[in-house]
Order: sequence, then C-alpha cells, then structure tokens
Amino acid sequence: MVDGFLVIDKPAGISSHDVVNRVRRILGTKKVGHTGTLDPFATGVLPIAVGEGTKAIQFLDEGEKAYEAVIQLGLATDTLDITGAVLQEHDPSGVGQEQLASAMAALTGEISQVPPMYSAIKQGGQPLYKLARKGIEVERPSRQVTIHSFDLLEFSSPLATVRVRCSRGTYVRTLADDLGKLLGCGACLIQLRRTMSGPFRLADALTLEQLANYAEEGVAQQYGLNLPTALSHLGQVQLTEADFLKLKNGIPPRDRLLEMQPGLFSLMYGQQVIAVAEQTPEKAISLKRVFN
Repeated sequence: MVDGFLVIDKPAGISSHDVVNRVRRILGTKKVGHTGTLDPFATGVLPIAVGEGTKAIQFLDEGEKAYEAVIQLGLATDTLDITGAVLQEHDPSGVGQEQLASAMAALTGEISQVPPMYSAIKQGGQPLYKLARKGIEVERPSRQVTIHSFDLLEFSSPLATVRVRCSRGTYVRTLADDLGKLLGCGACLIQLRRTMSGPFRLADALTLEQLANYAEEGVAQQYGLNLPTALSHLGQVQLTEADFLKLKNGIPPRDRLLEMQPGLFSLMYGQQVIAVAEQTPEKAISLKRVFN
C-alpha cells in the first residue's frame, strides 16, 4: 500500500480528477487526492496523495512550478488555448525572434495576471468555467504572480517553444495570451507540459500504465514519495518515547517546540512523521494534523 505521494505523468485528454479515479482503481483505495490541477489538454507532473498523504496536502511546499509549452502566435481563443473557439486570427510573420524575446522579458518578474474565465476559480460559489460555458463573462480581480524565468527554447514562426518557471497560481495560458497582446498579434497555448511542482519532478513521474504494472507486482510503494521526504521543507523535532506517548493523547512537546523558531514542524518518531505542529510568534503551540 502506497502511503504518501506519487508523481504521475498525466496524459493529455483526461482531467486531473480522472487520474485520481484511475489511481484509486489501480491501488484499490479511496484515500486518493491530487494537488495542483492540470488542464485536460496538459501533460506532466501531477502530484497524487495516497493514504495518509491526503492529510498532508495542505503542508506541501508547492511555491514554485516549471513548465515547457508551445505557443502559437497569431491565434486568440476564448479558452486561451488550442481547445477553445477562435476569436481572432492575425498574420504573425512580422514578429521576429528579437521582438519575441523582448516581449517575454517584459513578462518576467513580478507581474499582474487576470485569471482566465475557463478556470476552476470560484466566484459567488460557482466555478468560472461553468459561467464561461453559458457565455457569461464576469470581472475577475487581478493577482500578483512571479515569473522567475521565461525562456525561448525554439522559434519557428508561428510557433514558440518556451520554458517557464513561476510561482503557484500562475496561469501559463494567460501568460501566452498576454504575450500575444504585447506583440499585437494574439497568441494561445497549444501544448503544455509541467516538469516540476514544488518537490515533485518529472524525472520521478510514473505513467498510469507503469503504476498499474508496479501495483500488480506489489512494488508500487517503492516509487512513492514518503511523508518525511514530502515535508522535508518543514522544521523537524525528533520525539522521545515519552514525547510520543504524550502525543498519542493529544499533548504536543511544548518545551521542545519553544526551543525552535516560530513555524510549522514535522514531529518525528524514528523515521516516521507522527504529526505536524505549529508554534506561533506569540508562543502558542497547536497540533495541526496527526497521522496514523
């Protein structure tokens, strides 16, 4: 039984929730979830939580993500990607590599993004994409995101292959659309592949077919990311046997935690994460989650 996280290389054409359902069937457990939704047409890194990992999703460090994408210049769609209805077409032949690189540089660093209508963000309790499908467009507040790098890998007009490293909450579809607006010809995303999501890397990813084979062989656990590794960005407090027995009764190791700087901590007993605790700047101690 896998208990922690798996990195699945999501194929194109299915939703992130479809992947969760496939993993549930493969592993024979309902305790499966995902973090960092990928659009159906996108591929690549999809972190999947299994068993006790589902309790740890909120503590993951997913602050930085990386993608490789193909952007088509001269084409604008309502979904900002190739799956949508075409809104505008322009001849992008006047856009050269130097102009493209300059526009990409202008979209690097701290920038403001307006989330697309075709997104899972909720407004008034309803996902925006459901409104968009009804032909309703509503005003969306912009958000600050960080584009750490926006590199051009290849350009053969009208297609630009790019690599993006960005903060959580960034929409690469919106980045492509904003690039098209800066260039004056429009643009949309035609391919998107996530290569990194926090501690989860494409090099560690399994296809669904590989996972099914490993599960049949009884070795799927070997390819998972355990809780200590997934939560390695947190401070760690090693529990004594006395601490461990108290923790089983809901009593955190207050004195041990007060020796640390404020923040979140993995409470370890041997090689296992037993719980996540928090110390606030006001020296308040609380258990955020206890694992079985």
